[in-house]
Amino acid sequence: MDVRHLSFRLLQVYIQVVRFGSVSAAARLLHLTQPTVSLQLKKLADEVGQPLLEYREGKVHTTYIGDALFQAASDVLSRFDDFSSLLEEAKGGRSGKLSLGIVTTAKYVMPTILGAFDKANPKVEVTLNVGNRAHILNRFAHQDDDLYLFSQPPSGELVQACRIIKNPLQLIAPAEHWASRYCAEGGELDFTTLKNERFLMREPGSATRMQFEAWLSSQGVELSKTMQIESNEAIRLSVSSGLGLAVLSAYTLDQHNEQFKVLKVRGFPLNSHWYLVARKDKRLSASARRLIQFIAQHLTDCIEAQWVVDDIALLDEHFS
Repeated sequence: MDVRHLSFRLLQVYIQVVRFGSVSAAARLLHLTQPTVSLQLKKLADEVGQPLLEYREGKVHTTYIGDALFQAASDVLSRFDDFSSLLEEAKGGRSGKLSLGIVTTAKYVMPTILGAFDKANPKVEVTLNVGNRAHILNRFAHQDDDLYLFSQPPSGELVQACRIIKNPLQLIAPAEHWASRYCAEGGELDFTTLKNERFLMREPGSATRMQFEAWLSSQGVELSKTMQIESNEAIRLSVSSGLGLAVLSAYTLDQHNEQFKVLKVRGFPLNSHWYLVARKDKRLSASARRLIQFIAQHLTDCIEAQWVVDDIALLDEHFS
C-alpha cells in the first residue's frame, strides 16, 4: 500500500461508516450521497489491497485488516484533532513559547506579572532571561527574545518601546548616618550637602547609574568619592554596613530592613520608568501579543495602581 494515495477525507469517511455500521447513516452525517460514500470505500479498499468491510445482517462489519485500519485511522485523525486544537490555541496566544529578556532591577516586578499571566495562560511556556543592561542589550541586538523590559530602553529606528511601570530612584544612606538622623527629624536635604560622601555606583552602562549621572550633570554637581559595585543587592547591603550612600530603584529596597534609610532630598526620587520593548523588524508571536494584552488589561491587578502608568490601557495599540 502506498500511503501517499490516502487522504484524510478517505479515512474520515471510512471511520464514520465503521462507527455507524451503515453507509447511508455515514452519508447523511457527512452530507454526501450514498453512491459517493460507496465509491470512497471502494477506492480505499483498492489502495489497501485487502477487503476492509463485510455485510452481515444488514450491517457493516470490519474485517481483520479493516479493524486494524480503523484503529490506525482513528489514531491519526485524533492526533490531528489535537493538533488542530493546539493550533487554534497557539493562534490566540493561549499556548506556545514566550521568551523575555529583562534587566536586573525588573526581576522585582516581572515575576509577579508572570505569575498572574501563567494562571490565566497555563499552556504558554515562558523563559525569563535576567541580566544587566549590557547583557540584555546584546540579547536585543541578536533578537534572542520576544519582548524585553528596560529601565533605559535602547535607541534606534528598530526599537519599539512603551512605558508601563513607574520606577522611582531613591537615595539611601546607612541608618546611623547623620543624613538619616536629620531626615528622621523631619528635615529635607539639599544634595550639595551630600556631594562629598562616598556613593556606591552600579557599573558603567547601568540604567540607574546613567540616570543618576544625567541628573548630577543637570545640577552641575560632581561627586567626590565613588565605589563601583555590580549588584543592587550588594549595594544595598553595603549601604546597610555603612560603606556609603547610593541611588537605587525603590523596588530593590526591603522596607523592613532597618539598616538603611530613604533620605528626603530635594529632587528625589528621580523619575524613571520600566519600558516594554520589542523589535520592529521581528514579528511578535501570538504568545507575546497575549502577554501585551494581559499587561494592558490586568497590570493593576498585579502591582499597586500608583506604580502603573496612566495610559497602560493603550499598550496593545502601541504594539499593533
